[in-house]
Amino acid sequence: MPATLEMQPRAGDALLIVDVQNDFLPGGSLAVAGGDAVIAPLNGWIGRFAPAQLPVCATRDWHPADHCSFAAQGGPWPPHCVAGSPGAAFAAALALPADAVVVSKATTRETDAYSGFAGTDLHARLQALGVRRLFVGGLATDYCVLNTVLDARRLGYAVMLLVACIRAVEVRPGDGARALAAMRAAGAVPLEE
Repeated sequence: MPATLEMQPRAGDALLIVDVQNDFLPGGSLAVAGGDAVIAPLNGWIGRFAPAQLPVCATRDWHPADHCSFAAQGGPWPPHCVAGSPGAAFAAALALPADAVVVSKATTRETDAYSGFAGTDLHARLQALGVRRLFVGGLATDYCVLNTVLDARRLGYAVMLLVACIRAVEVRPGDGARALAAMRAAGAVPLEE
């Protein structure tokens, strides 16, 4: 099949948007540099999936105020995406359809989750929808996108990685490139458009 046809969403596909939340955007408590640049291209993909009645899914961090990942509890991060707070809200410019499948993760104090599949019903919901291939974008390349993609591959999904729709935290220089390499090695197919 020509590569251009492979890029077209079809039955059995879902768009999976990872953690495009205010706290991960510029000005947020755990901002990803250029994080807001993923919104316009993601909206373009939503515009392909939603009119075709293909599933659009979105994961979100949805933490209690004393979450184990926060520095005050000994974790590596500043407080972010506290459930119900403005920082935890999806970016206002993100055009999520009303029927988007929303999956909350790391919702208890004791558990952290970088993957949208960790401790959630995302896999069951995708299976119920007949999804076999995921188009994945969001934040951040080197944490939640990486872990979500690796779990998706372990669970048997084909993964199309939307390269224009991801940005990295880069705690260590090169983390984003290493994450891309790991996702490719796991079988994710990068789409550069």
